[in-house]
Amino acid sequence: MAMDMDRMLKMIKDRQWALADIDWDAPGAELIDPELHARLKPFLSDLMWIENVGARGFAAMAKKAPTPTLKSIYEHFHAEEQKHANAELALMRRWGMLDGDEIPSPNVNVQLIINYLDKYSDGMSLSFLGTVIPMLEVALDGALIKFITDEVKDPVAQDVFRHINSDESRHLAVDYEVMDILGHAEMRKLLADFVGGWLKPSMMIGFLSYMPLLNKMRDNIVDMGVDEQKLFGAMAKYKAVGSRSEYARRLPMFRLVSLHGSWVIDRDNLPYHLVADSLVKLTAKIPFGLVHRTPTWSQELTYEPAA
Repeated sequence: MAMDMDRMLKMIKDRQWALADIDWDAPGAELIDPELHARLKPFLSDLMWIENVGARGFAAMAKKAPTPTLKSIYEHFHAEEQKHANAELALMRRWGMLDGDEIPSPNVNVQLIINYLDKYSDGMSLSFLGTVIPMLEVALDGALIKFITDEVKDPVAQDVFRHINSDESRHLAVDYEVMDILGHAEMRKLLADFVGGWLKPSMMIGFLSYMPLLNKMRDNIVDMGVDEQKLFGAMAKYKAVGSRSEYARRLPMFRLVSLHGSWVIDRDNLPYHLVADSLVKLTAKIPFGLVHRTPTWSQELTYEPAA
């Protein structure tokens, strides 16, 4: 049954929340295990910037939305992803991880994706963005947030991520519905869009940035003491849920992103992981100052409990 987008938009508007709704001074920050606390800052820094990656993707998708309702939905999602980043920044400040007004930096792999989207996302088609962004949301945002929800006992963090998870569930519901809608196009048009997109040299730059990002996030999860199967399970969900729609399955990009996801979660696929892990090691040698650039779309980052 097709989703009622007008009803979804009303639900999104009705369920808005703000940082000002959270009691940031409530007790519970001391409940974080000291050893976990030491490892959380780089983990949360990357998560916060991944939220910004999602925000930039939704901003680009809003420009390509086929209806005013979907455009408004994407604009709300853009704002929500920025709000998630601000909430995670506020948690870091609550836990004493920030020095004054410090805005932490992402790792090199996240920074490369940020740079890529900042430069190229407005030129990408909805079928490309609409299939890649859901994978990032499922695999990275979902897996990382689930870890924090399971491991961090601070009730304020639990409250924050309850709100974030609620938002993300609506994001993914719309993501899969849009893939279904896009899949109704004639196959000739779908193939032309797919081939035309990959003829752009910038797409290979994006793929070579995307490959090590997923493997780097796998490494980060393992370093936090989490079984990598949590990430792999989230990535497998992308294909499982999307494949329920015969129309989503018609999208060449959905098939490609699903195939790539299966390579990532298959630890026996030695050739793929040799290349991806080599790219992780190679990008780790890049001086951060060489690639660091704060994009214009992240200027609203703040830990202040604004409405």
